[in-house]
Amino acid sequence: EALVLNDPELQHEDLNFLSRSERYDVAVKKSALMVRKIREHAISNPEEIMWFKRTCLESKIEPLGLHFAMFIPTLENQCTSEQKEKWLHLSYTQQIIGTYAQTELGHGSFIRGLETTATYDPSTQEFVLNSPTVTSIKWWPGGLGKTSNHAIVLAQLYTQGQCKGLHAFIVPIRKMGSHEPLPGVVVGDIGPKFGYDEVDNGYLKLENVRVPRENMLMRYAKVMPDGTYMKPPSDKLTYGTMVFIRSMIVGDSARALSQACTIAIRYSAVRHQSELKPGWVASAGIEECRMACGGHGYSQSSGLPDIYVTFSPSCTYEGENTVMMLQTARYLFKSYTQAKSGQKLLGTVAYLNDLCGHIQPQQVASRPMVMDINDISRLVEAYQLRAANLVEAAARNYRMELGHRKNKEEAWNSTSIDLVRASGAHCHYVVVKLFAAKLSEITDAAIYDVLSTLCLMYALYGISKNSGDFLHAGILNDLQISQVHQRVKELLAVIRPNAVALVDAFDYPDAVLASVLGRYDGNVYEHMFEWAKRSPLNKTEVHESFYKYLKPLQSKL
Repeated sequence: EALVLNDPELQHEDLNFLSRSERYDVAVKKSALMVRKIREHAISNPEEIMWFKRTCLESKIEPLGLHFAMFIPTLENQCTSEQKEKWLHLSYTQQIIGTYAQTELGHGSFIRGLETTATYDPSTQEFVLNSPTVTSIKWWPGGLGKTSNHAIVLAQLYTQGQCKGLHAFIVPIRKMGSHEPLPGVVVGDIGPKFGYDEVDNGYLKLENVRVPRENMLMRYAKVMPDGTYMKPPSDKLTYGTMVFIRSMIVGDSARALSQACTIAIRYSAVRHQSELKPGWVASAGIEECRMACGGHGYSQSSGLPDIYVTFSPSCTYEGENTVMMLQTARYLFKSYTQAKSGQKLLGTVAYLNDLCGHIQPQQVASRPMVMDINDISRLVEAYQLRAANLVEAAARNYRMELGHRKNKEEAWNSTSIDLVRASGAHCHYVVVKLFAAKLSEITDAAIYDVLSTLCLMYALYGISKNSGDFLHAGILNDLQISQVHQRVKELLAVIRPNAVALVDAFDYPDAVLASVLGRYDGNVYEHMFEWAKRSPLNKTEVHESFYKYLKPLQSKL
């Protein structure tokens, strides 16, 4: 972090007054500069490289992002040793700049429906790649439009007259010297988006583009010179890169929300207008932080619009959130079925074992006891019972639908609302459980006191927002829910004096937050005025449009 903040070449530019083309130009310049600085400082640890780049980029995305996050990791994990020798050094040194071309114009999270084809020609030992339809055009990959000269293309493999499913191919798309598109390659930028102005998300249409047989990533599946197909140990190995990126989204969610909270809470200590309300889910939480800052939160100077538009695609790329929740639900349903058959479950789904021991939420709630809503361990148990109840209810409803439907897929789709609810409850339980578990590792009494209060607030706020689930399952009663609502209001007052210190603990420098409202020193309004004066519209006292349009109009009155 210090290497970035103390380096004059890496100081952040204010991009708010630049055109999209200018923003892209600045971003490419910074990406190249980051690579050079990483080499100069001999930074080799992957985690150190990640933090160096994040400090350089603030909350922005770089045009080379997919080269480092998806292209290289895919080569490292899916290439043979011979392929690694050929491709990795060129990629590490940015001779090859790559992207990951999976999503198509007509196909997002339904991976099996991708239409791009790679047909093997044994006479030349080449694959012929084609985009046979408009909907098969690759669409959205970052860095594809103008930056990359290679792409890992996911395509349906055809050999010996048979389709063998989705496989990955290294496809050169631009000449190494001139950067001109290669024959048969139609490539470009998809145009302005809600955010990501610095990134050239692109399209790619392939028209009989030939690549050598060795350009198929063959660590697992293989095509022999004569076209014989050797299947991989598991069909799911092709999706490894996508799963890796999904895991990164979790970390990005926490970082984006922590930055938004830092800005909103610091500014709440400066302005005197309205109460800051709690917001917990990343995208909704960022928007709640923006609204909590009043009208100034809408200004680009606050930094919040950039955080929001940069993070928002995380709700849809690598699978829209509902799709992701249904995948989690499929795992929960499988685990529930295993538990019912007598298998002992471990890890985050171990609580489903209790269902087979006939410990039902209603039975637990009817015990002669009064739950102490200030006891975090009891709240963890309440969340566990809620998750178990909703998982079992979803499984029961699925079996009922199965009796009315033609096939399992229809029954699953008909139960999707219940499955998403069960998935959400499971995730909520895991977060509360892990938060509570981490408290036991804190040795400083003062810090423990603050964080345990925050944990209690998080758990109770979740109950207040989902009280129907806890009431319906008999986990809590009406009186306890009323106590929860009251306690949440009390805890807001308890946490408020420590709110600024809590977000200060994230340790975001002003240069990284890039927010006038979230400044560490609290000098908000002076800097907001200075920021506004830098607008290009303020370069002249009278804008040229006055002479072109308004003055002629006035002369006719």
